[in-house]
Formats: sequence, structure tokens, C-alpha cells
Amino acid sequence: MKLKYLILLCSLALLSYSCEENSININDDNLLLGSWIEPNYEGERITFKRSNKLLDKSYGITFIQNGSFTEKTSGFCGTPPLSFFNIEGTFALDNNLISISNEGYTSSYIWTILELTENKLVVKIELSEQEKEHRALMELFNEISEIAFKEPCIDANEWEFIPYGAKACGGPQGYLPYSKNINIQTFLEKVNAYTAAEKKYNVNWSIISDCAFINPPKNVGCQNGYPVLNY
Repeated sequence: MKLKYLILLCSLALLSYSCEENSININDDNLLLGSWIEPNYEGERITFKRSNKLLDKSYGITFIQNGSFTEKTSGFCGTPPLSFFNIEGTFALDNNLISISNEGYTSSYIWTILELTENKLVVKIELSEQEKEHRALMELFNEISEIAFKEPCIDANEWEFIPYGAKACGGPQGYLPYSKNINIQTFLEKVNAYTAAEKKYNVNWSIISDCAFINPPKNVGCQNGYPVLNY
């Protein structure tokens, strides 16, 4: 009988701990405060779901009482597999406008709140001149990424790699593999255009970055039909 009683107490304790871990604290005076994850993008419109914490491998943002925030992101431009990390910053709420400023990335943007409930946040991106230029960069990067990764990697000897982008502190953002069977001239022109555009963006908006030198890969390998850079 005592054993059953102890088991019951332990079960109740574990259940209580589990509930506390998964509970979501909601500030009734400011529903914006807290963590928002699983963004769903529809043009300039983004729908978030409330959570008790940010996910490790997905974009999300946490608004904190003192006007600071934490953004979980994969960075300026990433190639698979993506690596997520935290960026700190500040925000200001004025009626239905959220002004956000990222520390270390010297960028700012504005969201208009379209809907805000206990479990749902819907915002519309208000593009600044910097955001418009950033978006043009992303569109160009997506173009070269699609070209770089659309060919199946069967024979590694049929692949090369090229540096792309420009860190504000100098040097490339990284390296992209590409197949020798694509229109190489068009691809290289797009990569060079992207690199030149990012250099201009860094100067125009006083972007800062780390000064770590990225060593070039030794070669390109093939894994399950996908090109992989070997360092």
C-alpha cells in the first residue's frame, strides 16, 4: 500500500513538473510579450504561433518586458544545412507598430500588427530602404543557390566551387558548389553580381561582421546525390 502511495506521489510530481515546463506565461497587459515561433509567410504577412520558448532549429522571436528581444535566426544568408543562433536587440511598441533593431547587425525594421491574441501574432512587414535592398540581395542569392544545387551530384569530378558574397570585415561569406554541366558563365556572372551588391550593401548601411577568415574547401563530394563541400 505504501509503495502504491509513493508511486502515486511521484507520478503527480512528474506531471506537475511537466506542466510547468510546457506552460506559457501570458502578460494580459501586453500580449506581444513572450516567444513566437513557426512563422508562416504570405507575401508581406507573417503569422506566428505563441510558445513557451524558442526552438533550436527554427526561426522565432521573443519580446521581453524591458524592451529587449531575442531572435533565433540562421543569419544573413545560409546554405544547407542551416545553423541557427541567437541575436539580441531592442524593440518599441507604438500602437500597432513594432520597431525592431538588431544589435551587431546594424539593421532595423518595422512590423505592423494585424492580429494579436493569446496564441496568435499576425504582422505585416513594412519595408525600409535597407530592407528593400536586403530583399533584392536575398532574391539574387536564391537564384544562384537554385542554380548551384539543382543538378544531382553523381560524379564529384564534374563539380567545382566558388567563393560568394562579401563580409563587411573582408573576405567571402562562404563557398558554393556548382556543376560543370550548367551554364557556367551565367552562374559566375550572378555570383559576381551578388558579391558586388553585398559589398555595396555593407557600405551603404554600415554593416559589421566577424573577421574570421573562411578557408576554402579542398573539393566537392557527392552524398546521396547532393553536393557537399569537403574541408
